[in-house]
Parts: sequence; C-alpha cells; structure tokens
Amino acid sequence: MNSTATILDVKNVSVSFAGFKALNALNFSMAQGELRFVIGPNGAGKTTLLDVVTGKTRPQQGTITFNGAVNVLRTTEHKLVQKGIERKFQTPTVFGSLTVYENLEAAVSFDAGVIKLFTRLPAAGEEKIQTTLKLIGLQERADVRAGTLAHGEKQWLEIGMLLVQEPKLLLLDEPVAGMTRRERNRTGELLQEIAQRCSVLVVEHDMEFVRNFATTVSVLHMGQLLCQGPVQQVQSDPRVIEVYLGRKRDRDKLAA
Repeated sequence: MNSTATILDVKNVSVSFAGFKALNALNFSMAQGELRFVIGPNGAGKTTLLDVVTGKTRPQQGTITFNGAVNVLRTTEHKLVQKGIERKFQTPTVFGSLTVYENLEAAVSFDAGVIKLFTRLPAAGEEKIQTTLKLIGLQERADVRAGTLAHGEKQWLEIGMLLVQEPKLLLLDEPVAGMTRRERNRTGELLQEIAQRCSVLVVEHDMEFVRNFATTVSVLHMGQLLCQGPVQQVQSDPRVIEVYLGRKRDRDKLAA
C-alpha cells in the first residue's frame, strides 16, 4: 500500500462534556498502510478520538479528513462505514448461534444497514470468506458455532467480519484485553498482516503488547498529543514517564 498518502487527518479538534475537555485542540494524523498504536492514561481522550473519527461524537471545533477527501464531520456514521471506516469495540460481538462461516457470510452480505441472510453468495463473496478464514486462522473452525469459541477466537472472528467489508481504516479498541499470551502474540501478528491491506489504528493499554508489535506510538494526555515516535523513544520520554505512568510499579512495567 501507498504509505506516503494520509488516511486520517485530525486538526485542532476539541470535544467538551459538561465542561471537561476530552479532546483539547488535538492534532493527529496517520498514513495509509500504517499500523499505529495510541496509548495514554485513563481520561486522555483515546476513546473520544475513536468516537469522533467514526462520527459517533461531533466536536465543538476542528476538522477531520478521511482518505484525502471525506469530511468526517459532515458525514453520518453509516456513510463513514460505507466509505471505509470500521470500528471494533473491546468486547467481541458475534452471532453466537451461527457458525464461524455463517458470521462471515452475514458480514459479507451486509448492505446498506441490512444483513441479507439465506441468499446465495456470488463467487467473489465466497472467495473473500475463504481468504479471511485463512488470515484469521479459523479455517479449521469454520463450522463451529461462534458462541463456543474461545475469547481470542471470537475477537479474531469479529475482526474478520470487519475485514470482509474491505475497510480502508480499521479502528480497534483494546483488542487483546482478556487474552492469553499466545492469543496476544497471534493477534499482534494478525494486525501486522492486516496493515498490508488497510490502515490500522489501535488503542491499547497492554504495554508489553505495544512494545512487541508497535512501530509508531502516539501518546495522548489531557486530550492532546503529548509525544509520538518509535516505541523505544516514547517509553524513555520523561513526559511519558511523568504523566502516563506516575507510580513506580507502572514505570517498571513500561521499562520491562
């Protein structure tokens, strides 16, 4: 993918809730084909950033441009999905009574806010499902009901359900929360593979996971971009140590 073009450009964005500034003249951007991690303490504005990018929350000021042309602030949530912005929340949301394959089939059949079940998929749709099953590592689990999957497998399935809709930008909120070490490692590898297909923005608290799989890390604090750069640079930045970690045990955790 072209990594020189900008996929997301957030300029001077502010969001206030009852006098509290969740975002304070935030400036943030990322390139096409990039895997970007966003970290920061509770209340830093991470979730609000995802909310404004997806159209869930409208800022009081600023501009957000997607894929060089789309004015996010003038586009509805469902139109942003159609234009290529997909978001996954922390808790996996899958159809437990359907098989893994049927979940992907429902997702690939999603059209204009309606899931078309029990209709024959075209060959391209079938190929998309098979490719996604291989990517998320659930080929051997295709006929298993989603409700019986392990936590990590459900997370991968939901990511797959977003991928079959061919997003340009995938937003993930704490994707490895509650996972085993093996599941976390597999998820990190999966995200690196997905970044070859679309841009990926990850909000994460698991610092070991961030160290192992991040290239560029953005740190938010009090609704602003505190610093940004390679993970090694960010973890040694005195400002990060001071405002993000605070307590000694947290400093030790980041440096471990």
